[in-house]
Amino acid sequence: MTRDRRHSRLRWVAPLLTLALVAAVAATGWRLGWVDEWLDPAPAVAPVTEPPAPWEAPVPSPAAVVADAGTTAPDPGLVTAALAPALADGDLGGHVVAEVAPVEGGAPVFETGQGAAVPASLTKLLTSTAALETLGPERTFKTTVVQPDPGTVVLVGGGDPLLASRPHQDLWPPRADLRTLARATATALKKQGVDRVALGYDDSLFAGPTHSGHWPASYATENVVAPITALWVDRGYAKNGRSEADPSRAAADLFRTYLGRRGITVTGDPAPTTGAGDTLAEVESPPLREIVQHLLSTSDNEVAEVVGRQVGVAAGDPTFEGAAAAILRADSQVGVPVDGVELYDASGLARDNRITPEALTAVLQHASQPGFDAILTGLPVAGFSGSLIARFTDDASSAGLGVARLKTGTLTGVHGVAGLVTDADGTVMTLVVMADAVAADRSLAARRALDDAAAALAGCHCS
Repeated sequence: MTRDRRHSRLRWVAPLLTLALVAAVAATGWRLGWVDEWLDPAPAVAPVTEPPAPWEAPVPSPAAVVADAGTTAPDPGLVTAALAPALADGDLGGHVVAEVAPVEGGAPVFETGQGAAVPASLTKLLTSTAALETLGPERTFKTTVVQPDPGTVVLVGGGDPLLASRPHQDLWPPRADLRTLARATATALKKQGVDRVALGYDDSLFAGPTHSGHWPASYATENVVAPITALWVDRGYAKNGRSEADPSRAAADLFRTYLGRRGITVTGDPAPTTGAGDTLAEVESPPLREIVQHLLSTSDNEVAEVVGRQVGVAAGDPTFEGAAAAILRADSQVGVPVDGVELYDASGLARDNRITPEALTAVLQHASQPGFDAILTGLPVAGFSGSLIARFTDDASSAGLGVARLKTGTLTGVHGVAGLVTDADGTVMTLVVMADAVAADRSLAARRALDDAAAALAGCHCS
């Protein structure tokens, strides 16, 4: 072969190798979703009402938290000696109710204070128990697209509290998302030869107002909680971190955009309707047990309200009032004493809510039963995860690190904890403390006092 022929062949080899490399990169990019990233340059993290919280990442629980409760019963006198001085802290205000009991069941070994108290987010423990009892831990919630006729599709909200606007690889639990739903819908339509549709949306699974009448009006105007609907994305919040005025319509508008990027023209504006027809596509939420773990760990108000509304749906009354009543009925069915308990929402934002220590103790004791363990595993670990990740930071509370697992409850003037504490002998006990008369300027001090109380129990040889 002459030198000129060799050079001629080499001139063809380089372009062919380059084309092969480009094709391989393109195939990889399509498989990994890079093309979707180009089509939708939205930020990778779902919008939240505050800066991204560190507890969104799962943190393994320390081994001591899940230690065997053993058979040794806590001694009432020793528990009282450890806990009573801590609960006498004046920063907790003039109304403190508390109770300690064996985790495996039985009568309290310590009680103080009288009556019910404002629970704040401790309400979520009752909501989670009722949801797991009513719906089951494996229950999921579907968002669907139906086709009433060849020229119309309807986006139907199934009350998925964690439905995301787009896929996420870094959030737990995994989310269903609207962009994936739009992709599947467009594929189904193109198989029919359809590339133009009218779009409706259906959020009728829930009924009544989207904000509770027991919430201050400022909750809506000051971005405290998003409107509660059966169809939303990113918990009802926009990319700028503000809650949507109409989350259902916002989800439909985004779905329209996604369909357009997939070659489906949507004629006119999305319109509210009742969805009926053949199912074109659907996406499915994570199981309820994972949703419960998330809402307890992060104290997510929006997710708790949607989960509560699902309990109302199952009971035939998907309003705020119907959901609250259904939660109490379901809790009563599993043995939670509800005398003296008043509920007006599922999240604890309502200041009219009242819960007794006895009710919370019963919830924690029942959580060891099959199907309810998501309640215990969802409790934040002191100093390690969830809403306790930045607590138990001083010497006085250090004994509680990793061995107190507590749901927190906070409103202005209201501070509480409810969960499990493992003492120095390895005995696990339930702990409930609620203080609802805290001076506004003593909020941080009251929170530290609660941490110190849990740490006092953790450091006690109480068995």
